[in-house]
Amino acid sequence: MAVRRPVASVALAAVLSASVLLGAGCSAPAAAPSAQPAPGASRSSARATDPASPTEIPAASEGTPAASSRVRFQPTSVSLPGGKSAEVLPAQTVDGVLEVPEHVQHVGWWDGSSYAGDPFGSTVIAGHVDSATEGLGFFYRLRRITVGDKVGLAGDGHHATYRVVSVQVVVKKALATDGRALDQTGSPRLVLITCGGRYIRSRGGYDSNLVVTARPVGPARRPPATADL
Repeated sequence: MAVRRPVASVALAAVLSASVLLGAGCSAPAAAPSAQPAPGASRSSARATDPASPTEIPAASEGTPAASSRVRFQPTSVSLPGGKSAEVLPAQTVDGVLEVPEHVQHVGWWDGSSYAGDPFGSTVIAGHVDSATEGLGFFYRLRRITVGDKVGLAGDGHHATYRVVSVQVVVKKALATDGRALDQTGSPRLVLITCGGRYIRSRGGYDSNLVVTARPVGPARRPPATADL
C-alpha cells in the first residue's frame, strides 16, 4: 500500500524556494571603476579606499539541527473506557486478510498502518468480538463505546490519547472495497475494528464490522518521570 507523505512535498517546496531566493540575493551589480589615488597618497591608503580591493569575508556559522519533538511509537497496549486494557501485537495481512491474534483477549496492530503519533494516516487495531472456545473477546466492549469516549494507546514508554468521533457498522464487503478506514493519507486517527452485525452460522461468522474512529487529543507524549519517595 503506497503511503503519501505530504509533509515531504512541503519541505521540498521550501528548499526550492530557498534556492531561488539565494540565487537572487547573490547577483550584485557590477563594481564601478576604481578611482586613481590622489597625488601624494600612500599605496596603503589607496588599497583601503579602493572598492575593488579584496576584503576578507567572515566564515558563516554552522547551525545545529534541533532535535525533533515528535513522538511516534508502535502501540503495545490499548485501554478502553472503564480502565480495561489489552495487549496489542503486530498483525500482518495474508492474502489480503488481516491476521489478528487468535487469543480473543489480545488485539492486533496492522503493521502496514501508521504508528501512534504519526502526522497522517490510520493507526488500525483489530480484534475478535468473541470465540466459540474462549467466549467474549476484549473488543466486545466496543459495542458499548460512544462518541466522545476516550481511548489510550501505550508503547515504548510513550502514551497517546484519542477521542471517539464515530461508531459505525459497516458491511464487510464495503469495508474491503471502500478502504477509508484503512487509508494511510489524511489527518491522523485511530481505527478500532471488530466483528459486528448479524451472526450467520451458515456463513461461519458475522456479516459486518464494527468500526470505531477516534482523533488524537494533543500529541503523543512520554509520561513525566516520578520522583522516588
